[in-house]
Amino acid sequence: MSTFLITGGAGFFGSILKNELLKKGHKCIVLDLYPDPDKHPNLRSVQGDIRDKGLVENIFAENKFDAVFHLAAMLAHDQKRIENLWTSNVDGTEIIANACVRHNVKKLVFTSSNCLWAKNFDTPVSEEETPDPIEIYGKSKLEGEKILFSKKNHLHSIIFRCPTIMDEGRLGLLGILFEFVDEGRKLWMVGDGKNRYQFIYAKDLANACELALNHNETEVFNIGSDDVKTFNEVYRYVLEHSDSKSELAHFPKWFIIPCMRIASKLGLSPLGPYQYKMIASSFVFDTSKIKAKLGFKPTKTNEEMLLKAYEFYHQNRKAIENRKNVSAHNEVAKMGIIRLLKWLS
Repeated sequence: MSTFLITGGAGFFGSILKNELLKKGHKCIVLDLYPDPDKHPNLRSVQGDIRDKGLVENIFAENKFDAVFHLAAMLAHDQKRIENLWTSNVDGTEIIANACVRHNVKKLVFTSSNCLWAKNFDTPVSEEETPDPIEIYGKSKLEGEKILFSKKNHLHSIIFRCPTIMDEGRLGLLGILFEFVDEGRKLWMVGDGKNRYQFIYAKDLANACELALNHNETEVFNIGSDDVKTFNEVYRYVLEHSDSKSELAHFPKWFIIPCMRIASKLGLSPLGPYQYKMIASSFVFDTSKIKAKLGFKPTKTNEEMLLKAYEFYHQNRKAIENRKNVSAHNEVAKMGIIRLLKWLS
């Protein structure tokens, strides 16, 4: 039995990874801002902040960790806490990494992001592509990567650059899409819908996290699904396999992108610069490196993941709407001005 620390272990992906590890007989210590509803004989959950140096020191002093899964992060659309985003994602990462070095923990797995870029790519993006984030979340993730590389002589950090993590229960901004589908509203896309945007299945990412435990150097890996189809194809698949009466609709880019930019600057929309740029662009990671070095194999396509996540929302909508004090991915993002579009659809 191994003992792992999971920061953000009460969140959407953290809960999935935690439960996979517990099923295999491992012991998990969770550190999260939010209460952890899960119970297990091999689970200890601590509600607290990764920026609390005293708390982090006590957790490391009381446990001998075989590895740390550092998943905790604040999101740019979590408006309740956005003022703390930089210190949480950057200072928090340094505090966790320093604790690993101080207590001789040799391995850390870190979830970074495809938010390190916000532009269209005509070909798959490799690990060698120079990051160029445009907003605070992406910049904070890049800074986190730099912190971990600065400690590579003392700590092996496996960094996964993740696209949108998908499974049943995934909400956040996607919850807005699911509400449109559930009510049979038009599904508006920016442009002609022929752009492609990659997801990663949460259980595939959890498997990659376990594979990373056998990798003994600090290294970046892109991760994502295979056979990435266009938004038109993915949305049609969901509509064809559900009872939704929604239809696809398209806004011209020249009109809607300036509108979204203005709405974002005025604080009227949950979509920040990264989101409104990327929903009109193509972004797919080249995943040949992680397949060759870690033996990773994705098991679900984008359309299968999105349908699974929507079906969970459809079956649990009432309970989801009544959730309180949960992480940003476990609740539906506030629509803001998008609600006006919903009424007109």
